[in-house]
Parts: sequence; structure tokens; C-alpha cells
Amino acid sequence: MRLVYALFTGLIFGIGIAVSGMMNPAKVLNFFDVAGTWDPSLAFVMGGAVIVTFIGYRLVWRRSAPLFGRRFQLPGSTEVDSKLIGGSALFGIGWGIAGFCPGAALPALGTGRWEVALFLVAVVGGFFLRRLLTPTKRADAAT
Repeated sequence: MRLVYALFTGLIFGIGIAVSGMMNPAKVLNFFDVAGTWDPSLAFVMGGAVIVTFIGYRLVWRRSAPLFGRRFQLPGSTEVDSKLIGGSALFGIGWGIAGFCPGAALPALGTGRWEVALFLVAVVGGFFLRRLLTPTKRADAAT
């Protein structure tokens, strides 16, 4: 049932990305072009997402546990550090250059465009490069 729920959630997300036009990098890039061909539709999509998320969190936090898990998976740190700021800046720069964020690029794979595949290969490569350059501490290393 957990996989069915994940599939359903992914389908809803992909349909939303497709219907809103956010699979089109030109639409995203036009949002950032405030001095030229500015297109505010991305702001409306993000605003709608914030409203849905706000309501969803209010409903979910009333539960003692998620539907398909023993406990909620929450980040262990709330610290704003250089890694968070640098990663956010890198994400934003990549989004502004390519016109894709990883979430919108996955449904866009269905368009068959090579640029989407190249973008996702670069994202995955960045994940592996980060792991090579910044070794993480294992939780069980202290025992």
C-alpha cells in the first residue's frame, strides 16, 4: 500500500507540474526575466503550493504518526549554516540557468528532450561529487 500511495502522490505531482507548464524551462526562465518577458505564472504555482502545504501540515500534525510509518521523519538540525546557504544558492543558480528544478525535471523526462536527461545526469553527478568531497559522519561510528 505504501508504494501505491507513493505512486499516486508522484502522479498527482507530475500532473500538476505538466498542467501548470513548469516542465517548460522557458516558462520558468521568463519568471526570472523581470526586465524583459516576465511571466508571473510560476509565482501563482508556488503560491498555490504554499497554500496546499499549509493546510496539509495543519491536518498531518494532528496525527500521532504518519499513515505509512512509525514516526515522522524530521530534520535533526534547524541551524542555518554555510552548507545550507551554499546549497540553496547552488540550487537557485542551477534552476536559473537550466530552467528546471529536480522535481519538475523528473516528469519532464517524458517529453524525450535530451536537455532534461542531461540536467538530471548533472544533478545525480553533483550528489556523488558532494559525497566524495564531504565525507559524512556515520551515526554508528561512536559505538
